[in-house]
Amino acid sequence: MAARKKLSQLQYENLAAFRYALRQFLRFSEDAAKRAGLTPQQHQALLAIKGFPRRDEVTVSELAERLQLRHHSTVELLDRLAKLKLVVRAQSDSDRRQVNVRLTPRGEQILDKLSSAHEEQLRRIGPELTGLLNQLGAVRE
Repeated sequence: MAARKKLSQLQYENLAAFRYALRQFLRFSEDAAKRAGLTPQQHQALLAIKGFPRRDEVTVSELAERLQLRHHSTVELLDRLAKLKLVVRAQSDSDRRQVNVRLTPRGEQILDKLSSAHEEQLRRIGPELTGLLNQLGAVRE
């Protein structure tokens, strides 16, 4: 295995700046979720369900993978979201062992409001993130 080249001071500065910009976005996201009456994890779950490729529902296992949670933790999260009337669960028609989850109209409405705010924030900070990514790539080469 070849020895790795030591990072330069500029590389450390770029990595730190990128991490800082990401943390600022995450803080914005956490605060927005709280203002909407959700935990950041609940917001992430709603987004993962709505944003699942080519379907409007997901299985509990798929959601657990997207959220990087254990199955039982995902079930507990879904219990809380269902209690808030943000998601509904139904047994799969094709596989009785699976449970499908989808957003309710109320869940869609809250997620839409949060997502609009997030898109606006990303438009604001996008150029900075892109610049930092480009610098990281250029310094790496």
